[in-house]
Amino acid sequence: MSRRRFFVYWVGFAVIVALLAVAPLVLPEFWRRFLTEILIWGLLAMSSDILIGYTGMVSFGHSAFFGLGMYGAAAALLGSSPPNLWLALLYGLASAAAVAAFVAYFSTRLRDIYFAITTLIFSQIFYVVIFTSTAWTGGENGLNFSRPRFAIPYLFSLRFTPAVLHWFVLAIVALSYLLLRRITHSPFGMVLQSIRENEARTRAIGYAVERYKIVAVMLSGVFAGLAGVLYALQNQFAAPDFVFFVVSGEVVIYNVVGGIGTLVGPVVGAAFFLLLREAFSRFFTEFYLIPLGVIFIAIVIFMPRGLLGFARRWLNG
Repeated sequence: MSRRRFFVYWVGFAVIVALLAVAPLVLPEFWRRFLTEILIWGLLAMSSDILIGYTGMVSFGHSAFFGLGMYGAAAALLGSSPPNLWLALLYGLASAAAVAAFVAYFSTRLRDIYFAITTLIFSQIFYVVIFTSTAWTGGENGLNFSRPRFAIPYLFSLRFTPAVLHWFVLAIVALSYLLLRRITHSPFGMVLQSIRENEARTRAIGYAVERYKIVAVMLSGVFAGLAGVLYALQNQFAAPDFVFFVVSGEVVIYNVVGGIGTLVGPVVGAAFFLLLREAFSRFFTEFYLIPLGVIFIAIVIFMPRGLLGFARRWLNG
């Protein structure tokens, strides 16, 4: 990256973060909450891009990581008095990491459509377990819990107002992006991209491909679990619907619409999809999926690299 592009990139990043930080001060309550939700779904889509865009592995198991992050946070918040934010983060990330390690151990032995189907099956297994374990998970009714305070012991303690929650989510998403960007630009990230381009050659060079895939799935699962924790904090609710495979399908759509292999693209895709769904659901009520589907098909046909890829090509002339 040239010095000029490097400067423009980081200035643009700082401006976008600043605008998102100011947004809750000027937006109505509904749109403030909606913007926070977009950031959370964007983080989930970004975590999926580690597999889809950088490793070339389409996963339909992200709903399991996302949902287990929610339930892990719910268990911590219900089991501590007063509810503890940091325990919620710890339990949620640990739950997602454990599930990701279990799924990765078995699914990474397979490739292409077989990997996708295996992750889908695992997500459905966890969905059934959560749906039927009424005593622990609340079954189809889910779990309700109180939102903790944003506190650092011996320093400060703040109530999680909508604005404070938005800033907390924004900070987590921004730091997650910077960390994932550093990982994807590291030698580890280069090996993942090599696996995507030619797995047989990567294996012939001497890299332990299965180990890299396992780490990629676990890394992706942990950040998906982090998104689940944030979603639980916002809604004060955990339900089995969020473990259902439909959530994984929507995440794949976010990636394709925004542009895979970019980290930023999936966030753009999530924002575009959620805003369109909100707009169309107001005008077309129960038929809103029809125009949404038409637009998605058009993007796949005419913008194969997604919205971000189209924007880059247009800006470069």
